[in-house]
Amino acid sequence: MPKKKRGAKDPSKNTRPRPSYYVYVIELDDAVGKRVRADKPAVYVGQSAVAPEERYAQHRRGYRSSRYVRNHGVRLRPKLYRNYNPLPDRDSALATEAHLADRLRKRGFTVFGGH
Repeated sequence: MPKKKRGAKDPSKNTRPRPSYYVYVIELDDAVGKRVRADKPAVYVGQSAVAPEERYAQHRRGYRSSRYVRNHGVRLRPKLYRNYNPLPDRDSALATEAHLADRLRKRGFTVFGGH
């Protein structure tokens, strides 16, 4: 049996949790601008490495926030995004964010964000 090198880490004992990523949808008030459809609100679509509730609080506090959410955010809309979370990596989160924004636009929502 070979000796372990001093200071070598055992890859089977990964103590760091794998990061999760999330997409989220925040409803915006009517002061943000005209709606595409009167029966569908304006929304902001984003992605983050923190849970949607915490990310919404960050937006409201002004931490790396979108001006749309900071000034017009009303509430999270979990029914619009819950089936997508969590996501394994940032690339998946970015792709899902764009997909979700396009999907909501097609359903008649006025969408901000969703890059």
